[in-house]
Amino acid sequence: MSAGAAWDGRRAALFVIPLIIFLALAALFLYRLGSGDPNLLPSALIGRPAPHTELPPLPGVERDGKPVPGLSSASFAGHVTLLNVWASWCVPCHDEVPFLAALGKDKRIQLVSINYKDTEENARRFLNRYGNPFVAVGVDASGRTSIDWGVYGVPETYLIGRDGTIVYKLVGPVTADNLAGALNPEIEKALKQ
Repeated sequence: MSAGAAWDGRRAALFVIPLIIFLALAALFLYRLGSGDPNLLPSALIGRPAPHTELPPLPGVERDGKPVPGLSSASFAGHVTLLNVWASWCVPCHDEVPFLAALGKDKRIQLVSINYKDTEENARRFLNRYGNPFVAVGVDASGRTSIDWGVYGVPETYLIGRDGTIVYKLVGPVTADNLAGALNPEIEKALKQ
């Protein structure tokens, strides 16, 4: 074998090996992208007590003619609670409002919320536009409390059992599909405990 032929073989390997590595990584990314539901991101908080939460109310928000309080950890005790993290600037948050309104009418659970990194004016406008389904609205202007909850982005919804333990987390908006297929069954399980 001549020196030129050996050099051509090495040069070909310099192009082929990176191409093979790239194709293998691309195949792995495509496989992971297509596998599973992105709304089912794991949460380290499932099965653990809800984080300590003390958030002020959103001023000027009422429900049934009464001011809506802020959010406190004490409000979880003894109730099956659905906690929705939302913001007026979040487009999917607008889409989930009809489903939250329906959940807010279910007297077996309490629907509370964290308003995430929003202005008070925009948050009030959002609730006035769609109606307020929440019995408590805590303002998390800095986002610190949401970090404690493990929020990846808005909207996210947490189901908290009567004992104050997080039993389920839904990442993304509440939709007809995940309401029927995941959230309602989890609510029913929590109500039986």
